[in-house]
Amino acid sequence: MAIPGPTHERGAVAGAKPPDGVTPSRAGADIDDAASPTVETLLTVRGMTCASCVRHVEKALSGVSGIVEARVNLATETARVRYQPDVATIAAMRTAVATAGYAAEERDASETGADAVDREQRARGDEIRRQGWNLAISGVLGLVVMAGSFREYWILPWVVPEFLGNKLVLGALTTPIVFGPGRQFFVRSWQSLVHGATDMNLLYATGIGAAYGIATINTLFPNAGLGGERATFFESAALLTAFIVLGRWLEALTRGRTSEAIRKLMKLQPKRATVRRGDFDIEIAAEDVVVGDLVLVRPGDSIPVDGVVQLGHSAVDESMVTGESLPVEKGPGTTVIGGTINRVGSFTFVATRVGKETALAQIIKLVEFAQGSRAPIQKLADFVAGHFILGVHILAVVVFLFWFFWGYDQFFRTDAFFVLTPGVLGSIGVFGFSLLLSVTVLVISCPCAVGLATPSAMMAGTGKAAEHGILFKDAEAIENTTRLTTIVFDKTGTLTRGQPSVTDIVAGDRFLSNEVLALAAAAERGSEHPLGEAIVRAARERGIEVREATAFSALPGRGIEATIDRRVVLLGNRALMAERGVTLGDRERDAQSLEIDGKTAMFVAVDGSLAGLIAGADTLKENSAEAIRQLHKLGIKVAMITGDNRRTAEAIARHVGIERVLAEVRPEDKASEVMRLQAQGERVSMVGDGINDAPALAQADVGIAMGAGTDVAKETGHVILIKDDLRDVVAAIEIARATMRKVKQNLFWAFAYNTLGIPIAAGLLFPVFGWLVSPELAALFMATSSVSVTLNTLLLKRYRPSSLRPPTAPGLARRESIPSVAPNAI
Repeated sequence: MAIPGPTHERGAVAGAKPPDGVTPSRAGADIDDAASPTVETLLTVRGMTCASCVRHVEKALSGVSGIVEARVNLATETARVRYQPDVATIAAMRTAVATAGYAAEERDASETGADAVDREQRARGDEIRRQGWNLAISGVLGLVVMAGSFREYWILPWVVPEFLGNKLVLGALTTPIVFGPGRQFFVRSWQSLVHGATDMNLLYATGIGAAYGIATINTLFPNAGLGGERATFFESAALLTAFIVLGRWLEALTRGRTSEAIRKLMKLQPKRATVRRGDFDIEIAAEDVVVGDLVLVRPGDSIPVDGVVQLGHSAVDESMVTGESLPVEKGPGTTVIGGTINRVGSFTFVATRVGKETALAQIIKLVEFAQGSRAPIQKLADFVAGHFILGVHILAVVVFLFWFFWGYDQFFRTDAFFVLTPGVLGSIGVFGFSLLLSVTVLVISCPCAVGLATPSAMMAGTGKAAEHGILFKDAEAIENTTRLTTIVFDKTGTLTRGQPSVTDIVAGDRFLSNEVLALAAAAERGSEHPLGEAIVRAARERGIEVREATAFSALPGRGIEATIDRRVVLLGNRALMAERGVTLGDRERDAQSLEIDGKTAMFVAVDGSLAGLIAGADTLKENSAEAIRQLHKLGIKVAMITGDNRRTAEAIARHVGIERVLAEVRPEDKASEVMRLQAQGERVSMVGDGINDAPALAQADVGIAMGAGTDVAKETGHVILIKDDLRDVVAAIEIARATMRKVKQNLFWAFAYNTLGIPIAAGLLFPVFGWLVSPELAALFMATSSVSVTLNTLLLKRYRPSSLRPPTAPGLARRESIPSVAPNAI
């Protein structure tokens, strides 16, 4: 699935450096990024089990000539590769990955999202069934071996047959466990070693092999000097295998659920479409729809591609794509999004975006990219996990040598016992005791928990955000969002609707308000100025006939002059009125009062006498004030940036509760204002419409582009909000914080587990308390540690941002009054 590579990272300015903490593997210095165009492909990588595997695959890919960048993600089992197609090939990549001991295949470009989901689910289902059978075999036989090994304790002598306590029988029962369900660990560790790599399977194979091998030797040759009959730990080898397989089975069950959001999005992609070709309506595959096709949609149908409604009316459920809970009314001229559901009514629309260009395909691509990226916080985890396997093996050797040459003679005691295990240790030789602790160290260590801590949480967080129409472009954007101290909102089109409307009409002594509005509308008829269009629109809404001027003249910087029914009408500012000698009288005071409220006042004069004034304003969006209040509750400072004069800007800021106003700022200077805030030590987010604000969005620590709709691929921001709802800014921050909380919880648990578990397994508590951890219990702890990280991450599925939760009391609507004047006041 090769796609054109981006020219620069995250939509920032060209030449920008990669984000801190993202350390993609790169090919040698012989590659010149600018010398050849690059494309990007996504590979599915099978066989990875821990962070060491990620490191090995990245290293293998970086060795292929022509590869510019390779990022491997353990949680998604994917590798995103940017390469020069005239130098590198997919076949070379597959070969390199295979040489490292793993399997890779390219995502099929012709494969639909639903097909990809089906294939991925089949592969995961096969793994679950395979590990399920392994668990059944190792679990049943392991319990029998455990019963035989502990036959001397409790009531077991009356329940367990005597022959099960025989070492030869225990060995015979353990052998099919080790070479059946346990075979996968030996095979995979050998494949890795052959290619000069180590992974988690080596820890398993070493622990299982040592326990089984020593037990077998001491059973068949008790005088071999390896601990004798007391060092026959068949139950350790059996239960060790069973618990590791249990961990693999649980991981297979839970790991896929962290990517459930992206699978839901993929399932939305329809497979069929009904199009009109000539005089016939035919059903074709959705991927065969081309731009310009006339598509028919019936009630209950999924809309196959993006387009513009041509005929008919309906209500469309867009919640699965935009997060909008209520159905959206559709009629001629409105846009529809592929993957959404038509609820009532039938309509036809013209296809405008198909295939990979649809909004849904772009959203899936962005979410996949974000899930495959790395956050700066992951650097330490990746470093530790990448060197973990070798470090643990070295530590296991040190533990063995310590207890063999010194510790056994100093601290050994026959009344020692295994934690949570019946019976005491009894007499055991120095070799068997030292080996026991060494194997336990190998088994209890868990690099999987460290390696999965960050990517699994990031995957769940980006998926949860996508459910609400919030797209983080990469993991760094999530981490940076949690550190924000100041948010700067662009005024026009972000805080306000970007479409001014008439708010007040004040008539003079000899005029009615409708007459003033009629004269002004006639003068502005045909005007392209937003406020002129608002005057004409207001007149028509009130049923006033908009007459045509017989003469018209624009007066730059002052207003306009028109002749209407042989009357000379002036519409403009104070300068125009003064120039023509029009006395303002009490209307001057009215104008000042309106301007204090953030409105723009325009005077209307007829034949040299003042007829009145008309005020207009760009009204605030719904939920603006509520969103600002919620940001303040989160401890974030809020500023507004605009090109308007300070009086108007401050009036709007007062309406929504913004404390800092950056007024009279030209569009090209917005990025400089963001830089000035950053120089003051603020972590700044810029929220804009992504059109005129691109430099400021790129300069900000986190650029948030609002109201992207179907154009998500064109947005500059690090965070993209599909809906035009300011509360989504709050939701983005809350989801980012919830995600980072999970990351930190996972990392704390993973590091705490290994920091405490490994020393205890090495015998730290033995000299004082006589406590030991058996290898089989260590395996259970290891499996629990890895699975607990994934289960903790899955709690994010239940998270809902407070800003998007429904009202808690009946009638408590999440709306606010929009500063404007009621119709009867106009």
